[in-house]
Amino acid sequence: MDPRYKAVESSSAREDWFREYVKALKEERKREKERDREKRDKDKRESKDKGDKERDREKEREREREKEKEKEREKEKEKEGDVNDVSEDENVNNSDDEREKEQKDKEKQARMEASLREREKEVQRTLATHLRDRDKEREQHKHDEAVQHFNALLADLVRNAELAWREAKRQLRKDHRWELAELLDREEKEKLFNQHIEQLAKKKKEKFRELLDETGEVTLTSSWKEIKKLVKDDPRYSKFSSSDRKCEREFKEYIKDKLVAAKADFRELLQETKLINHKSLKLVQENEQHIREIEEILKKDRRYLVLDYMPDERTKLIVTYLEDLDKRGPPPPPTASEPTRRPTK
Repeated sequence: MDPRYKAVESSSAREDWFREYVKALKEERKREKERDREKRDKDKRESKDKGDKERDREKEREREREKEKEKEREKEKEKEGDVNDVSEDENVNNSDDEREKEQKDKEKQARMEASLREREKEVQRTLATHLRDRDKEREQHKHDEAVQHFNALLADLVRNAELAWREAKRQLRKDHRWELAELLDREEKEKLFNQHIEQLAKKKKEKFRELLDETGEVTLTSSWKEIKKLVKDDPRYSKFSSSDRKCEREFKEYIKDKLVAAKADFRELLQETKLINHKSLKLVQENEQHIREIEEILKKDRRYLVLDYMPDERTKLIVTYLEDLDKRGPPPPPTASEPTRRPTK
């Protein structure tokens, strides 16, 4: 079997290509036959006109001969011999003309056949490209439908983010929609399953953290043991994971993230405090009481108080910020190019 036949996997596509190719081929041959028939009719008409003229000339010669019969009877035989010689010469010339015409017709036919073959190849190439593009679109559409069916199947049957692919596959096979995704190979199905599991885990993690946010007793110093007692009866806790260790691990990650956010909020508070500027570090070095004055102002804000459990770390953050301001020096003056503001009337 030709490998080009095997390259087209779909039998329906093969049949479609074949039928369209045969149709195009028949139409092209029909046009060629029409042109040949018109050419033959034209040649016949030309040949007929030539024959009529020849017969007219022969009649004219015959009339001349009849006129000369009475005067030149003695030369009749010689004259008839001359006529026969002329006739033989004309037959020879006609034979040469026919052979030449036949050779030209053969050459013309060969050119026509070569042209037809080239047209057939061009039609075949164009048709093959068109059918190939159409098949790609059809296959892509079928693939997208298979992905949609498989994702719908996952959404309905896989709701546990801790389920393994091997176990999930046994459950999914029992549903008739599994067959609707037969175009997807094993690797792609597993990839879609993993993406689904990631989405489930992400949503459950968000719900679990939402629960911690709503629990007012959670602070940066809270332990999992005390917080667990407060949240264990909430469905968002049990849905997140059946593993207590996993819940505790996520709680600790949550506290770390809260600490990072608290430090960022504290740095923002330092930037908002007008008492602090590029001269503050020198003032603190000259008089330690100055940093107490700064802290007295800061402690009025919740962003300062939330770090009460780590005063040394908080003071270190203040000093680091003062050192950064000292390195940068005084802020640049307003540029001369800045347009002056005119008072509105």
